[in-house]
Amino acid sequence: MSEELREVGRVSHFFLKISVAVVELKDALSAGDRILIKGPTTNLEQIVGSMEIEHEKVQRAEAGQSIGLKVDDRVRESDIVYKIT
Repeated sequence: MSEELREVGRVSHFFLKISVAVVELKDALSAGDRILIKGPTTNLEQIVGSMEIEHEKVQRAEAGQSIGLKVDDRVRESDIVYKIT
């Protein structure tokens, strides 16, 4: 079975010191989901670990919400976040 990529959001900001991306969601995302963050110079696959909304840890976020997402490497504004299913 082949893996599918579904766009779930876009990076609107990146905090280098704490390695956190702000992601504007257009689909739901949960802790434990496998994601791919892709852009012209970004290609990062990871499992969603720590997610926050307004500095509160959450296990799931819905479309339309903006989340802080701990990332394993540098990402850039306008990178697209895909869920791997």
